[in-house]
Amino acid sequence: MASSVKQLCTICHDDGISNSAVIWCTECEVLFCADCEKPHSKSHLSKNHKTMSADDYQKLPKFMQEISSQCQDHKKKIELYCSFHACPCCVQCVTDKHKMCQEMKPLSDILQQVKSSASVQLFEKDLKIVKENIDTAIKYLQTRITTTDTQNTKAIEKIRYMRKSIDDYLDKLEQDLLNDLESKHSQLKSNMASIIQQMEQRASQINQMQSQFSETTQYTTELQRFIGLREIEKITSQTTKYIEDLESGDHFIEKNLEVNLSSALQSILQDVNSFGNININTTLSTLKIKAGRKDQAQHLVPKVPGVEQIKLSLLTRLTIPKDIKSLNMIACLILPDGKFMIIDRNNCQLLLFSNDGIFIRKVVTFSESPYDGCLVKNNTVAVTLGREKQTVLVDVNRNKIIQSIKLSHNCYGVASDGKTLVISDSGSRCTTVNLSDMSHTILVGMRGVFRISLFQGNIYGTNVSGNEVCCYKVTGEPLWTFQHQDIASPRGLALDKNGFVYIASSGNNSIVVVSPDGKICKTILSEADGIKQPYAIDINRETGVMIVSSHISGEKNEKSYQTCFVYKV
Repeated sequence: MASSVKQLCTICHDDGISNSAVIWCTECEVLFCADCEKPHSKSHLSKNHKTMSADDYQKLPKFMQEISSQCQDHKKKIELYCSFHACPCCVQCVTDKHKMCQEMKPLSDILQQVKSSASVQLFEKDLKIVKENIDTAIKYLQTRITTTDTQNTKAIEKIRYMRKSIDDYLDKLEQDLLNDLESKHSQLKSNMASIIQQMEQRASQINQMQSQFSETTQYTTELQRFIGLREIEKITSQTTKYIEDLESGDHFIEKNLEVNLSSALQSILQDVNSFGNININTTLSTLKIKAGRKDQAQHLVPKVPGVEQIKLSLLTRLTIPKDIKSLNMIACLILPDGKFMIIDRNNCQLLLFSNDGIFIRKVVTFSESPYDGCLVKNNTVAVTLGREKQTVLVDVNRNKIIQSIKLSHNCYGVASDGKTLVISDSGSRCTTVNLSDMSHTILVGMRGVFRISLFQGNIYGTNVSGNEVCCYKVTGEPLWTFQHQDIASPRGLALDKNGFVYIASSGNNSIVVVSPDGKICKTILSEADGIKQPYAIDINRETGVMIVSSHISGEKNEKSYQTCFVYKV
């Protein structure tokens, strides 16, 4: 939204006067008040300049108001356009930032193309379609939110209904068991209480006889004593038999109450680990949006150059210290800050070199032989360890392995786009690793892929035995395969920002570039350029810097050794 702050005259403001501006000169890039506008409109140099009212200028988007014909870095007029970096620049910019850029054109030519093209109408149509699509998508997602809210409410009701049903059923089973317990308990108590009552009656009779026994023997006549003792004998005999009968029956057997809980009920505590599960089921979207332009007929700047236009210029060569010249460069990398990294398989180490190719330090030593490496993000690199079936992540700044990723297959080629890691086994399998949650997905059918690279959602690979360069979707589905007599024993590969594939063709000592559609190729470096048995290659897509490994002859009596050449694409 345009600012509501009143615009002030640039000329007057420089003099400390706050006069409201009335016009904006698009060529001078200055706001004028009514007084200052008069000499501007009459001057021979500026009377034909295009102007617009200050109110209309204020309505322009903020980013357009901030666009200036003056270079922000050097305060010089922007007169050139760099096709490689897709940006306008001044003469000083060429010296500072665009020394190696060969596609420098006059800015006036580019602006003329914009003026004569139908881009304005097309972009206006694009904005309209995008706006309609965004509105449609917002309404669709709002509808989906309402739908998911309804689904959530129903799910809660379903869960709570099930819980109540289970609670009610368990309450019933519990009450049935308690009722059964009470019944059996009462029965046991009643039986024993009845026997106790009978025995207490007999015990009372025996107690009475026992208390009167001395009187019976001292104060009675002989006849009374004889008959009384016979009666006592009879009663004790009957009582003894009564007790023996009770003992011989089941009246004295210990009848214990015991509760046996249902094994199915007890298994709930062990076997039931959750109340259920929540799934997000995916179905095809019903959203309908308008198709935008896929193949644009008009462009603001020239198209990407063809493969035949790609040229290289040598920047530097890595200086390998004498004490590590026995290294075997299995991979080479370019870090975001422009430094270079070498993975040495012979000594199982990761080495760091400066932007100028000077050795800095050893970063880390691996327990097993490394096979490949790639930049993951910032200063983190991934290194594969072959038959160990693992890939490690190394923090270059901390000189430390920070994570180990174990797979079900051998780990050879590796590539990353910062979000996903793709690891090949040089057979027919690749595994993609989601770096946010470390989940794995195995892709099959990518036959013989040796080294790999990622670009715009596709996986690119080299097949050494087949002398092939292949392109697959991230799902493993093949897109194209390219063979050519110029490609022999292809090893490493890398892609530039335009999707051109650069191949280290080790079998014929060359670097070959393949078009993004996999239809044509061109040899851009050969043995005549000093390239011998190239194995590793990497490209910084932002800067266009490329590094390539190569064997070179040693000095005097030294054996040949490996180094890396650095080029500007």
